[in-house]
Amino acid sequence: MSHRPALLVVAHGSRDPRHAATVAALCRRVRALRPDLRVEAGHLDFNAPSVPQVLRRLDAEGVRDVVALPLLLTRAFHAKSDIPAVLRETEARLPRLRVTRADVLGPHPLLTAALERRLRQAGVDPADAGSTGIVLAAAGSSDPEAIAVIAETAREWRRTTGWCAVRPAFASASPPRTADVVRALRADGVRRVAVAPYVVAPGFLPDRIAAGAAEAGADVLAPVLGDAPELARLLLTRFRQACLRSAMPAAA
Repeated sequence: MSHRPALLVVAHGSRDPRHAATVAALCRRVRALRPDLRVEAGHLDFNAPSVPQVLRRLDAEGVRDVVALPLLLTRAFHAKSDIPAVLRETEARLPRLRVTRADVLGPHPLLTAALERRLRQAGVDPADAGSTGIVLAAAGSSDPEAIAVIAETAREWRRTTGWCAVRPAFASASPPRTADVVRALRADGVRRVAVAPYVVAPGFLPDRIAAGAAEAGADVLAPVLGDAPELARLLLTRFRQACLRSAMPAAA
């Protein structure tokens, strides 16, 4: 029996194989930061192992505490409905296992730092911030709370940096689309426009963001957040916070 809590990273899953590969790479980075911590990934759909499969295996191996961390940037449908339902159903069948739910990843300054990293990797020079507008391109949601969080993230990013503009865009469910925001920035006289995908892993919606950036002639398209070091550190931050709330030993 293990008294150390394990970290279960809960990913949505995708038919796109790049999604699962990115989640696996992120988990490897987290393990490298905390070799003493057991880190597993489970998926809601499309990919294996599923969340219930991982929890059943952990229970069978004597793990008694698990922190389930949604690999989500906002609290929308999956965070409020899908994930809690899967966890409740599985917990009911595994009475010896205690599952603590961690907060979603955003908003957090480490996410902004990861976005900045990806922009630099794409060739955006921070020295040109005063003439560069950023499109913060999220997946999108029908949940007003999630949309409001993205908008506030864009405002805070603009407030704390030198970018001449930071505006939100969405790949689904809510306007405006990436292409529309690129064109709006051009119309406002912004000389250089960079699209920063506010998504963790590649897939259908990130591809839609890329298509919108190309359609409107954005100067730069940054990579997705992926396994950015800042994202790995944020997962551990959310893990520690969940352990503290549940009085579990989080260690370092």
